[in-house]
Amino acid sequence: MRLNNKKPNDRVAVALVLCFCVVAIASIFTMRSNFSQFDLDHDDKINIAQEEQQEPEEQKVIEPVPTVDSTVKKPEPAVEKPPAKSQKSATPAFTIPVAGEVSKEFSVEIPIYSLTLDQYIIHSGIDIQAPADTPVMAAADGTVTKVYNDDKLGITIEIAHGNGLVTKYSNLSTTKMVEEGDVVEKGQVISGIGSSALFESLEAPHLHFEVLKDGVAIDPRSFIK
Repeated sequence: MRLNNKKPNDRVAVALVLCFCVVAIASIFTMRSNFSQFDLDHDDKINIAQEEQQEPEEQKVIEPVPTVDSTVKKPEPAVEKPPAKSQKSATPAFTIPVAGEVSKEFSVEIPIYSLTLDQYIIHSGIDIQAPADTPVMAAADGTVTKVYNDDKLGITIEIAHGNGLVTKYSNLSTTKMVEEGDVVEKGQVISGIGSSALFESLEAPHLHFEVLKDGVAIDPRSFIK
């Protein structure tokens, strides 16, 4: 009788064990599924975070820094200026005031011998030898500024030509041909060769001719063409 009672109990126990095993196995599968889903969700979140971090930032527009070459202004093309007129071009070309030969040169640095004074003196003009009463002409266009009798050089006429230039004619024969203020032309006769120069009275008849620039005597030969 006891053997028959044990068999049903054994079956119940086996059934319970089997049920327990099934429940345990189902629980294990459920937990694995949950863990897998959690891992997937976690991985997705990590990937999204990484993608967000890897998104390139907006590139900032960097303005070019001006360089020396870009800031330096290009030189403007030079405007050619008309050539300045030289003093020589503004100076009138003189004609020789009397036909003759130069008997004494201009010399203000080295004294030259004076036959009349019998000594060496400076000579601020040139002497042009010609017969007495030979016509003396204006060397260039100008205005008569002085007509007078010099104590040393005799009858003298001065003509202004502008630009500080003055011509001086001495040892003349007359003062009656022009007056102060007269406008004369180049080649116009203003007097004649005389013997009125006291300091050159022993010399042959001649014209003592001077050129002054701003009151300073210069060599007349540099103006006579």
